[in-house]
Amino acid sequence: MNPVKLEVIAVPGLPMVQAGDDLVLLLEQALEDSGLALCDRDVVVFAQKVISKSEGRSVELATVTPTQRARDVAARVRKDPRLVELVLRESKRIVREAPDVLIVEHRLGLIMANAGIDQSNVADPAGAERALLLPADPDASAERLRRELTRRCGREVAVIINDSFGRPWRLGTVGVALGCAGLPALLDLRGTPDLFGRTLRVTVVAYADEIAATASLLMGQAREGQPVIIVRGLAARGASTPAGSILRPPREDLFQ
Repeated sequence: MNPVKLEVIAVPGLPMVQAGDDLVLLLEQALEDSGLALCDRDVVVFAQKVISKSEGRSVELATVTPTQRARDVAARVRKDPRLVELVLRESKRIVREAPDVLIVEHRLGLIMANAGIDQSNVADPAGAERALLLPADPDASAERLRRELTRRCGREVAVIINDSFGRPWRLGTVGVALGCAGLPALLDLRGTPDLFGRTLRVTVVAYADEIAATASLLMGQAREGQPVIIVRGLAARGASTPAGSILRPPREDLFQ
């Protein structure tokens, strides 16, 4: 029996992304310069930040005027009122707050710290303070990239947009899929047998999240500068479903 293997490849040489950049063109150039090429069934994982930057989701904090509510929340959580104002604009509600902690339900339905707004690796050449919002529609962004990569590179690929999430019961962050196109975000194994013939009754695998976490091992969190990862050799396939399908319906959420 041949060994099962998976390749995880960081694409080198991608430049710093600016608003309006064509990410597919930048990836094509980086692949050519490095002697790499996409293959059918590859999963191309993009860091959320390069998607947000290319889509112009960066905000200069000097342009933000905090409301009284934002100032009140900022005083309690010890954060910049301008940043809190952006968080509130991007959110449906505050889930939890404490000194140095602001957990919200993002307008996309994600439960996350600071509505996913980040200031790391968001340098402004002019020195202005900036914050980066999540993409407006990560699943739609993933689908656009998938279509363009397939058309221009001639390969049937899938795309995942990766972000780092904390977890309420475990320390540390882990990569998750904000956007997904070209593969099933979830693999429903209910009704299939285990090794001993017992039928699985509750097992649903967050397939896109597992791929995103794998890519994070090379993508890194700080100054690695590797925002695009190719994951090659995955066997599971099925109908494409968006990352939004991973969100637990509110009626099933026992923890909020």
